[in-house]
Amino acid sequence: MKYLHLDQSFTPFQESIAFEAFVFNGGEPHIKILDQSLGDEVTITHRINSFNDFGLLLITTDALRRMGIRFIDVFIPYFPAARQDRVMIAGESLSVKVYADILNAQNYNKITVFDPHSEVTPAVLDNVEVINNYDFVKKCLETIGEEVILISPDGGALKKIYKVSEYLGGIAVVECSKKRDVKTGKLSGFRVYEEDLEGKHCVIVDDICDGGGTFIGLAKALKEKNAGKLSLVVSHGIFSKGLEVLGEDFDTVFTTNSFRDIDEEGVVQIPVL
Repeated sequence: MKYLHLDQSFTPFQESIAFEAFVFNGGEPHIKILDQSLGDEVTITHRINSFNDFGLLLITTDALRRMGIRFIDVFIPYFPAARQDRVMIAGESLSVKVYADILNAQNYNKITVFDPHSEVTPAVLDNVEVINNYDFVKKCLETIGEEVILISPDGGALKKIYKVSEYLGGIAVVECSKKRDVKTGKLSGFRVYEEDLEGKHCVIVDDICDGGGTFIGLAKALKEKNAGKLSLVVSHGIFSKGLEVLGEDFDTVFTTNSFRDIDEEGVVQIPVL
């Protein structure tokens, strides 16, 4: 198996196929694969941060097909639009299905993703392999090194957190909830379904941190219920509003390198592979 790492700062496998890539002045991505002896199987890895990143993946696939590569695997740890997995109001797109349909049309041998937002992503993808967040959470808790409670930020995350708890031997789980205005996206009504957290170290586990509003609101609700230290464990760290806003409430933020590289105080980044 040969590996082509389109994001050259994200190299989960050691061997890498040489290539040149750039974007034309009109905005179109382009690639030229330099290695010519590739065999029959190639794995493409990429971190998708934009539709141009997605386009680079597609033209790379075409280039490999034209070189006679029969079996192409794809590893995209952060699946784009995984959060757009249902239509909330009229006029919206079911974006996860749009991305999935385009990928399915490429007839990949295998598509590997890490901790997708919901069960919709693997349901709409062909030949998909899902890497769960269990080992990632385990490594985070080993770094913390003390007794903790796992916090589910909302009902959507609860099923996955109970599976993590079971994998880790039955760590206690506390459920929380929030309200979201589907038209504006505004969050309110954070609730913690536990009367007294008794000063214990609370670890919120979720798949994505974008702006951080969910976790900031939840941190305040947890402190009102006598939480001790607070840690945040998120598989995909987008952090669109920076990490300073989280540093005020959380002792440590844990994430992987599935979306981008981070080197900041108070953040522990664990490789996805």
